[in-house]
Amino acid sequence: MGFEAEEFTENSPSLIEDSSGSRWTPLFRKSCEFDSRIFFEVMMNFIRNPNINSNWLFRADILIEKNPDQLISTDPPITRSAILSFKDMHLDKVLVRKLIPRNTLRDQPLDQTCLIYHGKGPDNIERSMVVYKPHISSPVDIPFYHPKIQGMAFLHEWSTESKEGSVSIHYHFFDNEDNSPKLARTGLNLLGMLHKHGEGTKAGYVKRVHHDTIIPQVSVQNTYARLKEKYARQLIQTWAEVTDPSKHVFEDLSIAAFLIELWAQMYQDSPFPGFVDIGCGNGLLVYILHEEGYLGWGFDARKRKSWENYSRILNEESEPKETLRQHVLLPSIIGYDPNIANASVENGETVSGVENSNIIHDGLFPKGTFIISNHADELTPWTPILATLSDCPFIMIPCCSHSLTGARFRAPAPKAQNKSPSAYSSLVEWVTKIATDCGWELETEMLRIPSTRNTGLLGRKRACSTSSVDIQEIIAKYGGTEGYADNVMKLLYNSARGH
Repeated sequence: MGFEAEEFTENSPSLIEDSSGSRWTPLFRKSCEFDSRIFFEVMMNFIRNPNINSNWLFRADILIEKNPDQLISTDPPITRSAILSFKDMHLDKVLVRKLIPRNTLRDQPLDQTCLIYHGKGPDNIERSMVVYKPHISSPVDIPFYHPKIQGMAFLHEWSTESKEGSVSIHYHFFDNEDNSPKLARTGLNLLGMLHKHGEGTKAGYVKRVHHDTIIPQVSVQNTYARLKEKYARQLIQTWAEVTDPSKHVFEDLSIAAFLIELWAQMYQDSPFPGFVDIGCGNGLLVYILHEEGYLGWGFDARKRKSWENYSRILNEESEPKETLRQHVLLPSIIGYDPNIANASVENGETVSGVENSNIIHDGLFPKGTFIISNHADELTPWTPILATLSDCPFIMIPCCSHSLTGARFRAPAPKAQNKSPSAYSSLVEWVTKIATDCGWELETEMLRIPSTRNTGLLGRKRACSTSSVDIQEIIAKYGGTEGYADNVMKLLYNSARGH
């Protein structure tokens, strides 16, 4: 069942009195059990993170945050003119934010003043209020993502005696504009989010997912917006795979934006060392990074249709190199027969239709090469091991669970859990332990990508030297590698047969 609230009847008296005489129409009211402290905590979070309430928005940039007496003559006139006075309400804080839309080609950013009030009502009722005032004079100038109204108010009323209260939402309409069903639904949804977050906070909800712990949100989103505008249409129109282009294009543009900003931070005082994308799939991420000037390459056990479009030839030291290559990875640390590419792998059949020259890669890369492991499946648990062997930083974005043998398996659940963890959280915890045992100080970033598999594990700092790590001992601890060569060669075999 959806959120339900008391709907005010038409021409209901206003609950808030604007000193200018403007009418604020009450729409909906809902009883609540959280006090004014929680109300303000939730509303401040909404002010700073409007994307919680709207999928059309990236974020809000806070331009001004002051007490009313701190406003000065040099502040923009439109900011000072947005200050409103309400009967029996005291203005505590003024914020001006710029709402940043996801699609800047369709909608422009919007400046909006946010006003924080408190006061007293009849019967000693505590009243708290937050008002949104867009810097717009006409409804035709309101962008798609904002209701076509002059202002919006959230009112919280609380009885200190009964410990009961209510929240309500109010609109200041433009002249000759009525409350359309769409505007009413928007108001109900916004009030529902306030009520949900308020009651959740009171119940002790603690946010488990924290974004933007490594790179600031603004930097990544600005770069993503630029990449999206530059590449998205062309990439979708020329998509060569049978998969949904929108998901892959926007996801890889998001990952590319994060990497570009990460590398700007990591290599601001040194040359970029190059990258390798292990298990690169369709090669799109490699292509985007190359177009942005970051040299590197990617490989996969199966060649994709897209490679013909994305592959670029690098003229480096007069030695042309393909940026997308077909390889199966057999790490040098486990040992293997170099002629295995010609060996029988299934039912006595040999791999055919594949050029076996240099098809095997030993997993060793030049020191410092940045390793990308994006939904690399069989190579995911190998990523921190390969990074240790070659002394390379890495990012690992786990997806499907495989053991060090290359076989599918469910990663063991972490110990001391109060409830049964998901298969994905178990996988993330498992590969994190491998990386920690390899001597990496992992950093975690919940990536802003259109995927539920969005945990980014970054290894760029070490707790101990690579020479002090016993890789064979770690491999044994996590199940060994028996059957790995056969499993990865089956990938090559299936590729040759068109599977």
